[in-house]
Amino acid sequence: MPHLVRVPAPAGPPATGHLPFADALGVADPIEVTSRWLTRGGRPWFPVSGEFHYSRHRARDWEEELLKMKAGGVTVVASYLVWIHHEEREGHLRFDGDLDVRRFAELCARHGLDFVPRIGPWVHAEVRGGGLPDWLLARDCVPRTDDPAYLEPVRAWFTAIAGQLRGLDRAHGGPIVAVQIENELYDQPGHLATLKRMAQEAGLSAPLWTSTAWGGVQLPGDELLPLYGGYPEAFWTEADAGWPDTCRKHFFFTHQRDDEGIGADLRPTTVRGGDADADAHADRFPWATCELGGGMAVAYHRRPRVEAADIGALGLTKIGCGSVWQGYYMFHGGTNPTGELTTLQESHATGYPNDLPVLTYDFQAPLGEFGQLRDSYHELRLQHLLLADFGDRIAPLASVLPERQPAGQSDRDTLRWAVRADGTSGFLFVNNHQPHEPLPDHPEVSFTVEFADAPALTLPSTPVTVPQGAYFCWPLRLDVAGLRLDWATAQPVCRLDDDGRTVLVLAATDGIAPELALDADTVDSVTAACGEVAPVGDRVLVTGLRPGTDALVEVTTPGGDRVGLLVLDAATARTAYRGHAWGAERLVLAEGAVVFDHDEVRLHSRAAQPSLAVLPAPGRPPAGALKATADGVFTRYTLVGGEAHAATDLPVTLVRAAGAPPEPRTGVQGRASAPADSAYDTAAAEYRVDVPDGLRDRPGRTLLRVHWSGDAARAYVGDALVADQFYAGRTWDIALDRLPPGPLRLKVLPLPGEARVYVPGHEPGTPIPAEVSRVAVVTTRTWGLTAG
Repeated sequence: MPHLVRVPAPAGPPATGHLPFADALGVADPIEVTSRWLTRGGRPWFPVSGEFHYSRHRARDWEEELLKMKAGGVTVVASYLVWIHHEEREGHLRFDGDLDVRRFAELCARHGLDFVPRIGPWVHAEVRGGGLPDWLLARDCVPRTDDPAYLEPVRAWFTAIAGQLRGLDRAHGGPIVAVQIENELYDQPGHLATLKRMAQEAGLSAPLWTSTAWGGVQLPGDELLPLYGGYPEAFWTEADAGWPDTCRKHFFFTHQRDDEGIGADLRPTTVRGGDADADAHADRFPWATCELGGGMAVAYHRRPRVEAADIGALGLTKIGCGSVWQGYYMFHGGTNPTGELTTLQESHATGYPNDLPVLTYDFQAPLGEFGQLRDSYHELRLQHLLLADFGDRIAPLASVLPERQPAGQSDRDTLRWAVRADGTSGFLFVNNHQPHEPLPDHPEVSFTVEFADAPALTLPSTPVTVPQGAYFCWPLRLDVAGLRLDWATAQPVCRLDDDGRTVLVLAATDGIAPELALDADTVDSVTAACGEVAPVGDRVLVTGLRPGTDALVEVTTPGGDRVGLLVLDAATARTAYRGHAWGAERLVLAEGAVVFDHDEVRLHSRAAQPSLAVLPAPGRPPAGALKATADGVFTRYTLVGGEAHAATDLPVTLVRAAGAPPEPRTGVQGRASAPADSAYDTAAAEYRVDVPDGLRDRPGRTLLRVHWSGDAARAYVGDALVADQFYAGRTWDIALDRLPPGPLRLKVLPLPGEARVYVPGHEPGTPIPAEVSRVAVVTTRTWGLTAG
């Protein structure tokens, strides 16, 4: 079926200078905000931010985890400063150890990452009291208002933050590019303005001041840059409500920025701004986000399961919709610290409508609670590689919707697509994936893009089937070192210099044959390692390519420039990392995690003798490589092997069978409450897991992967709670190096049939027995490679 979009003539230049944001004087790359995109150093700037809560992770691991985020394409690290984590007891303000926000920000700066402190004072973040300490909530004051009795301790909190971050602002060469005020405060613009003024008076400085903007928020004029969000699933809706429509809409191409569903359980819907006001800021501010769902937490009553494709499809769709700042919450999971006085999670006991686990805040994030790589990390990294090389090109492009659009959110038959384009060129986006309700194959698809200032493009040359679950971005009239690529039915990944030849790397989509259409006027000669090259009208078509590391098309332009077009298969493309290594920018293919740390490349892998492929290859093999072999146009290095760790299981001993399930409880809004602590002593099945001493001495990071079923589980060493989880049909990881010595005790509660909870794949009304069937040992080792 043919699909048509008409791109209007480009709008005039965006409004500039209308917002009260200013970077520090004299910086080399000043940050500015126009009405449609951001700029840095005078060029369009497309940031990618990822949330990582330093206070929910061990300080000793911060640096490597930040490097993983950077390797995943994150350029800006955002973190809530959770007041109750720092000052649980009034007057005992701590910024040491895992609370050392200054060290965290300095590590960001050391590795070229920007930093956004989200200073609250109320942050939500599924934290007890939304982050406000109990002692503050016990005061005679009205929190989150201009009540002087509330503002007094807030001023002290802001002053303490400013003291910790002093000298890390842009004026002093620091990483702080933005400060977020409050969170999800929808109806008090005056209070938001007060908080911004107080933060500035305390000494905080940044070129951007931001606020969350969902739910029809009322903001104080132009004082705060509105940031939006969108999640593929939600734990905060009712257990029996099904997949929320507010999540479903994020898998369509629209120009509505707001998500009225985020935080709707914590605000009265009768005073919302409403959909009519949802995009009230669109004419003055660009479409920027801070909470695209990198995953989703689980609450006791509702335990959504988020797949990698859900996250990848949502992220790509938002770029097609017009986003100019991809911000993810969470990008890295964590663990709630142990409170001195109370547990620190959101709960019914603190008046919140959701019971969260005491410790785990894994969030199913691309990087898990203990730094585990999830498939979503690879999905998003592929998109972020695109933005790293082409974000400055994409950011100024308008999002244009096609002539035929879905009739509504129940329409699964109309192909979902859009372009971002100017008068002559752009990028085409397609999403054929959504959670829960698979979308059908779309056979015989072709696209026609009519430009205002250039001839229309109709692609591909032969219609294709867009497979169920596919989502991708194709270039339209992309210039590559003097070659014009009219289209490619493969997604751009990055550009590289390989011995004077510019190589454009592309990723094929499973089920769609890659086709390259070259403007014949920009081609002098073409050779293809595989596939067919044929002139067709005013183009040279390259078809029949077998995607892989050897699928290289070499082009010479009339001006003598050499261009390579390399089409990787979909699976290989998701192993691609790009970074500065051994003196040059290189593309590295590897299973596992690759980080670039100045003069060293480190590979985190579960293989006994892993390998990585490099383009362009360094002049000498890296130190630490055992041998080199050709892998298409890449050079593959096998690394010096370590001790082989065969997959092993630990013995699991049933100590006590489960008793009768505890009587279901309800709390705020009538939602199911988590079982009482006492239930783990009376109703839980208890298992003993003996951990050999030698396992603790094994090099690398070792996880205990628990295969289990039931309702809720807790892990203890002695009487100390060391891990917990609500059952959502997935395994449960516990980091061995987080455990004190001694046997591990797992206490698992059965789920009663009458429990009013949502568990993916579970038939309501059916009990789930408490059982631990297996505890597997998963070890990831680290290899370091320096210049040879």
